[in-house]
Amino acid sequence: MAVSKIAQIDKNFAAEEVATAPEKDCYTIPHAAFSLYGVHYDAERKCFARMDVSVAEKVSETLGILAERSSGGRIAFASDSSLLEITVAYEDFCNMPHMPLTGSSGFSLFAQEEDGWRFVKSFVPQPWENKGFTAQTTLSGKRTNYLLYFPLYNEVKALSICLTKGAGVERIQPYREVAPILYYGSSITQGGCASRPDACYPALISKENAIDYINLGFSGNAKGEEEIAEYLAGVECSLFVCDYDHNAPSVEHLQDTHYSFYKKYRSLRPKTPILFISKPDIYGNEEEKARLKIIRSTYKKAKKEGDKAVYFLSGTRFYRGKDRGIFSVDGCHPTDFGFQRMAAEIYKKMIKIDKKFR
Repeated sequence: MAVSKIAQIDKNFAAEEVATAPEKDCYTIPHAAFSLYGVHYDAERKCFARMDVSVAEKVSETLGILAERSSGGRIAFASDSSLLEITVAYEDFCNMPHMPLTGSSGFSLFAQEEDGWRFVKSFVPQPWENKGFTAQTTLSGKRTNYLLYFPLYNEVKALSICLTKGAGVERIQPYREVAPILYYGSSITQGGCASRPDACYPALISKENAIDYINLGFSGNAKGEEEIAEYLAGVECSLFVCDYDHNAPSVEHLQDTHYSFYKKYRSLRPKTPILFISKPDIYGNEEEKARLKIIRSTYKKAKKEGDKAVYFLSGTRFYRGKDRGIFSVDGCHPTDFGFQRMAAEIYKKMIKIDKKFR
């Protein structure tokens, strides 16, 4: 049934009407009144990016494209506005059969309350709005801290935020005074296939410990390249989570790159804690056993060499239980339930590494 026909039957599926009243103050992001996390605006390429795109392009054209995807991006601000409207421009949007647009191409808005961050609204394009969209929601009109999450898989070429005319707006720091946690890995790390940008495991962990994070998960393209190890070593962080098992195209590739990737990073970052993680969808075949052994051996070899800041977490701890299929949408990429399980196990490990990650 066509979406338009569904909307006639159930109004909850209808496209939202956006008010056109002029009583708004609009801000083009980036703007001094809004704090930007996890992404930066690349004025040359006219898009938001999560790493230096020129570095990514030297590794591969595909990695350069993925560097412009906005996973892990967030905007933080405070306002007493009674309205929030966003206008988004895309080159094209990422419409996948196994992931909802709310996660791949939508934004999530949260408001801070005494007991934590409360979900307010998903801003999501309709299936035909593949070059961008405008959406809005009502707010309390009282001064409130807000956090707006960028899409997990789309690029964002331009973004504006409109508030009630005359409403105050100011930058806030929503995170503790701890350096960000840096994640490098596969499509799972990037967020496939979470239902919202705040539901991938790096975001869920950040909700628990109020620590900023940088998501450098690259769908199908995190292969442990030396150039990327050098780039990652230049990123200030309190913990480096290395999770690229899934993107190594073969056991041999993982064997050839995993330890050398660690050594390159460690040579440039001698003290930063490193957490090695293996892929979550492990069902016990010989290739999976071999991959797990390689990652564990990097950890053991590093420890034997005297590295006291390396840690290991087996992916076998993630998708456990009688109905393992419920943790993923396709036997690989997590559902929100799967991401919750991953986040819980990784968070517990982080606390064992250092109490500051609590």
